[in-house]
Amino acid sequence: GKYVSKFEEEFSDYIGTKHCIGVANGTDALEIAIKSLELPKGSEIIVPANSFIASSEAVTNSGYSIRFCDNNPNNYTLDIDSLKKCINENTSAIIAVHLYGHPANIDEISNNVKSNNLKLIEDCAQAHGSEYKGTKTGNFGDVATFSFYPGKNLGAYGDGGCIVTNNEETAKFARMLANHGSS
Repeated sequence: GKYVSKFEEEFSDYIGTKHCIGVANGTDALEIAIKSLELPKGSEIIVPANSFIASSEAVTNSGYSIRFCDNNPNNYTLDIDSLKKCINENTSAIIAVHLYGHPANIDEISNNVKSNNLKLIEDCAQAHGSEYKGTKTGNFGDVATFSFYPGKNLGAYGDGGCIVTNNEETAKFARMLANHGSS
C-alpha cells in the first residue's frame, strides 16, 4: 500500500538510485534481481565463498550454477585475484557481497565486469548506508539487493527486502516478478 510506496521512494532517495522495489525478504530480492537480468540459461554466477547461504541459494533457485570465489582476508569481500581466476566463458554475472559494512572493491570488480561483458549484482544485505569512495553501495551494479531481516543493520519488525536499480527496464521486470507477473 501507500506505506510501502513511501518507503520505496524514501529508500531510493537515501541510496541514490532511481528505483526501489519492496519485496518479502532479502532472499526474494536476490532471486528476483537475478531473474530480472535475464542471464543465459545454464551460465555461472560468481559468489563469494564466505557469505550467508542466501547469496548462493538464490543462484541455484534461479537455475544457474555457482562458482565460488575466495574472500579477501582483510575485509571478507571478494578477493580480486581469485575473482580473475574464476571468470570463464560460462560466467554471466558476479554477486559482490558488501559484508559487515565493508564495501567490496568496486573499481576492480567493475573492471572485470566490463572487460568480460558480465552483469554485476550487489548484495547489500549487511551494508545499508555503506559508502565506497563517497557513493552508497547499491549504486554500482546492474541491480542491488537489501535485506531488512530484524538482525540486519536496518531491520524490520518481521522481515522485508528490496531491490534497487537505475535501469528502467530492470526495475519494471523486477516489480512485475515481485507482483506475481502483474504490472
